[in-house]
Amino acid sequence: MLTDYLRDIISRLPETPGIYKYFDKDGTLIYIGKAKRLKKRVGSYFFKTHHDSRKTAMMVERIADIQFTIVDSEVDALLLENSLIKKFQPKFNINLKDDKTYPFICIKKEPFPRITYTRNIVRDGSDYFGPYANKGMMWTILELIKALYPTRTCSFNLTEENIKAYKFKVCLEYQIGNCKAPCVGYQTEGEYLETIKEIKNILKGNIVEVKNHLRFLMVKAAEALKFEEAAVYKRKLELLDNYQSKSTIVSHQIHDVDVFSIVADEKFAFINFLKVANGMIIQTQTFEVKKKLEETVEELLEYAIAEVREQYKSISREIIVPFKLDLEDDKITFTVPKLGDKKKLLDLSLKNAMFYKRDKLEQYDRLNPELRVDRLMTQMQKDLRLKTPPKHIECFDNSNIQGTNPVSACVVFKDGKPSKKDYRHFKVQTVVGPDDFATMREVVYRRYKRVLEENEPLPDLIVIDGGKGQLSSAIESLTELGLYGKVPVIGIAKRLEELYYPDDEFPLYLEKKSETLKIIQQIRDEAHRFGITHHRNLRSKNTFVSELDAIKGIGKETTKQLLSELKSVKKIREATFEQLSSILGNAKAKLVWNHFNTHKIV
Repeated sequence: MLTDYLRDIISRLPETPGIYKYFDKDGTLIYIGKAKRLKKRVGSYFFKTHHDSRKTAMMVERIADIQFTIVDSEVDALLLENSLIKKFQPKFNINLKDDKTYPFICIKKEPFPRITYTRNIVRDGSDYFGPYANKGMMWTILELIKALYPTRTCSFNLTEENIKAYKFKVCLEYQIGNCKAPCVGYQTEGEYLETIKEIKNILKGNIVEVKNHLRFLMVKAAEALKFEEAAVYKRKLELLDNYQSKSTIVSHQIHDVDVFSIVADEKFAFINFLKVANGMIIQTQTFEVKKKLEETVEELLEYAIAEVREQYKSISREIIVPFKLDLEDDKITFTVPKLGDKKKLLDLSLKNAMFYKRDKLEQYDRLNPELRVDRLMTQMQKDLRLKTPPKHIECFDNSNIQGTNPVSACVVFKDGKPSKKDYRHFKVQTVVGPDDFATMREVVYRRYKRVLEENEPLPDLIVIDGGKGQLSSAIESLTELGLYGKVPVIGIAKRLEELYYPDDEFPLYLEKKSETLKIIQQIRDEAHRFGITHHRNLRSKNTFVSELDAIKGIGKETTKQLLSELKSVKKIREATFEQLSSILGNAKAKLVWNHFNTHKIV
């Protein structure tokens, strides 16, 4: 309800960027949002006649107070919104999450800093790099750093006073060349910090800068005839080249870019992030978002960008996204690529997001099959533009060869699975010759006339195997029965797997790997299989009967008796006179024998 108190607050809101906070009657913060124009955005919640989402309507009913903060730009609003959501975690705000706490590489804030890995960030001034979704890549980087730069691994307090007081002794790490023993003054703190500076460049992806420095030192050592020292630098360059070859090379023209993509369904969204530095992908991670208020993909992606860039401490000036976002910032460029290397990067990110989505949904489906059915039905309802989930689907297919033995099959799927007890065959009664349209008109009419007479439930969707012609024939029968418009009906054409709708000249093309199309294809193929099997059986039976009927003096009862005993015309043809005589008696046995054999019995 829009009270006078809330109306007064909304009237005083400025038309500037900012964030707004909604509180319930108990003073609990229930939602935080951002806006390009505060007054317009907040007012939109209250002045709508109805909300698209039941959850949004429920939240609006609970709003008792509004607070807001003005900022300079919408990007600033996005960052502030993200920070406050993480701090207060309001009930109706989305939460970006992944499966695990991924590890970071940490450079400790201490004299002669150690380099370690950790899953817990401690705000003690240390530098953290990551997180590393690929743990193998993290270990590769640590091994590279260890091979390039000897650093200490001990936990001694290496203050200047302790070193001068000779409180420490060299250890095995020094003896085997893994440390230069700063604990006893063999390496100065200045030299050590230069090493840390280069390590930080590697962790930031600035490998080119490190390689140039090493190449300079190698040449300098060679010019001074210090060939052993030059060989050490050469080996380090080779290690960096080897590490670089293991990385995913994108393009040396792309230097410092963040890439985001998103795929979503009714309840979840999956967002992939790629970090590119100096032409290489140095970080990648996919996040899962559970929708709270039917948020749009644009809103979800904007939230993810702020969250991920903060988590990865990214300061990239360019962000590649799959669609235009309503964000403006003088320091950041949002790019929606259409061609080239940046488009390939975006496609790679989208591929990762789609794989993660498929893997997650398969996990959910295994844990709770009922949820899978609900999810699948909801997705099919959305993809096929239906008013209700298609829990009961019926599909029709015709079978005939050169006009002989025309039959039609109706198969039934319930909750996305075959319901074989509900399958039906139809032997065509009113159609002469191979006329698919007339056959479809007859069987659809017969099927639903009987459904109406027996007061059986109608399907949620009728699928016709064929294009516009078969679909039009089915519609004629549904119209005659008064069912057109009450039951959705579509046709599926085999050539391009396009879906046809009544009164729509343009077909619908679904994503080839979509679950909806797979279910439609499965029910179409099952109808074809069921119809063909029945057609073959019928044709085979008719072939048998017609050949036996050609024997003069042998009637239907005798034919049934023979087929019952010997099972097939082939076995009847190969039977001995004695076998036939034992079944039919001598008189009829002679007629059958003489029909199939050139040697006649008189």
